Amino acid sequence: MKILLLDKNHPLITNQLLAKNFILEEDFTSSYDEVCGKIQNYDGVIIRSRIPLDKNFLEKGINLKFIARVGAGMENIDIPVAEKLGIQLINSPEGNRDSVAEHVVGMLLILMNRLFIASNEVKKGIWLREENRGDELLGKTVGLIGYGNMGKATAKRLSGFGCKVIFHDILPDLSDEFATQVSLEELKEKAEVLSLHIPLTDETHYLIDSKFINEMKNDFYFVNTARGKNVETKYLVEALKSGKVKGACLDVLEYEKSSFENLEADNEDLTYLLNSEKVIVTPHIAGWTYQSKEKLAQVIVDKIIAAFC
Repeated sequence: MKILLLDKNHPLITNQLLAKNFILEEDFTSSYDEVCGKIQNYDGVIIRSRIPLDKNFLEKGINLKFIARVGAGMENIDIPVAEKLGIQLINSPEGNRDSVAEHVVGMLLILMNRLFIASNEVKKGIWLREENRGDELLGKTVGLIGYGNMGKATAKRLSGFGCKVIFHDILPDLSDEFATQVSLEELKEKAEVLSLHIPLTDETHYLIDSKFINEMKNDFYFVNTARGKNVETKYLVEALKSGKVKGACLDVLEYEKSSFENLEADNEDLTYLLNSEKVIVTPHIAGWTYQSKEKLAQVIVDKIIAAFC
């Protein structure tokens, strides 16, 4: 099988697939149109996020048998078209679930204990104790939306902090030793921390909007390591200003480019997020550890070999 690699990934992908007699070609620079012009020559494609695999692309890939995304989200692929064309879709959420979970906990600890703020103040000669009094995770009810790989890994870690973890998911009967499944209404009633672990779909686009925020009974901390467009930012900013959202941990932003490589907008809401002491912002790196880079690649290789060898 002839495979096109469109993004740089861990070299184990190349090494292990070559050892299994796959033919590999790398192209990390060609434009969308240039790749469309040659995609008919390949049986498979391995991607991250550089190029969208839309209807036009997929229909030109007349010999494609699979698409493998090194990561979890599949929103840059036209899934219905791929399925209609019989193209197998492979992803690797197992590979970065641990890094995402640790990132969630890390951001919450930094935000709730004012660690970044206090550290910067001390380095500037400012010594404030009462002003930097922290808020403990112990005893908090954490509500997760989505209980797949990322949600489960996050629940496992937060349960170790003495949190009561509840979650809502569209699939039934997912409760385990770390978290209890509840209705969305019950989650809104009880959660003091809200964390998203969902893909970006038509149903989850702007899931967190003014209505959702106002239906939360408690003032709450908000965490998003899922997708930026799961949140309608202007209403999150309003809630931060009013105090309804006590603080936000954002690894993803509505204003990211589809490739996740940078921001594509600049506005008052973004400026507020970047300057507020109530907000921790990171550049879409929750799943981006040295260990996850290798694990993501290994999961992809194992799935390709299992399906086609």
